[in-house]
Amino acid sequence: MLKKRLIPKFLLRDGRLVKYTRFFDNERIAGNPVTTAKVYNDYGVDELIVLDIVPSEQSRGRVVEIIERMSEEIFMPFTVGGGVRTLEDVNRLLRAGADKVSVNSEAVRRPEFVREAARTFGDQCITVSIDYKRTGTEGARVFIEGGREPAALDPIEWALRCEDLHCGEILLGSIDRDGTMEGYDLDMIHEAAERLSVPLIVSGGCGSLQHAIDALEAGASAVAISSMFLFTDHSPIKLRSHLASRGLDVRTSASSRN
Repeated sequence: MLKKRLIPKFLLRDGRLVKYTRFFDNERIAGNPVTTAKVYNDYGVDELIVLDIVPSEQSRGRVVEIIERMSEEIFMPFTVGGGVRTLEDVNRLLRAGADKVSVNSEAVRRPEFVREAARTFGDQCITVSIDYKRTGTEGARVFIEGGREPAALDPIEWALRCEDLHCGEILLGSIDRDGTMEGYDLDMIHEAAERLSVPLIVSGGCGSLQHAIDALEAGASAVAISSMFLFTDHSPIKLRSHLASRGLDVRTSASSRN
C-alpha cells in the first residue's frame, strides 16, 4: 500500500504566495514561494503543489522562473498547474523542473486533452484538479476558471471520467471549505476514495492535526494543506509525527527525487 502523503499547497498570484478564503475572500500575502519551499524541503514534506491562480502569459513566465529556482534548491517532487491548456504548456512546466502538471479548466472544456497529455508525457505526470461547490438544488458541482464558472458536472463522476482518460491522480478541492480551517469535506472524500482507483489528494479546510487524520482515514491518499502550515504553529514535522503515532503509514524521512 502506498504511504500517505503530506503536501503543502502554494497559490501564486503574479508570482506572489497568497491565500484566500473560499477562493476569493480575505487575501493574505504569505511570503516568498522559493524561500518557503526551501523551509518545507527541510521539513521533509513528501511533495509540493504550486498553482497559478490568475494565469496569464506574463504570470506564466514568472511561474516558470519560480519553478526553475525551486528545482535547483529543493529535492522533493512538485506539481505545477494553472492555465494549462496545451501540450506545450505541459512540456514547458516539465522542462522547468516540475515532476507533474495539474490540469483543470481545459480538461472540462476538452476532456481528450487529458488522454493526449497522458499519452505524450505519461500517466504519472498528469494530475487533474477538480474544484467543486455544494449547491442547494443540484448537490455538488464542478467549477472551473478558478472557481468562477460552473460546469454541469458532478465532481465524483467527473473524477471517474478523468481516471478513464488516464490521469495519474486527482486533486479534489472544496471551494466551500477552502481557507476556512474548519475541516475537510469527509463525505465527499469517503465516496471519492471508495470509487476511484487512482490516488486521491484532497484540499480545502485543514486547520488542525485531527482534520488531516480524518481525511486520510476517510480514504484520501494525500492531504494538501495551505493555511494551517502558513498561519498556525502546526508544522509538517509535527503533523507527520502525530499521524505516525495514530498508526497511519507515513514516510519517516525526507522525500527526494531519487
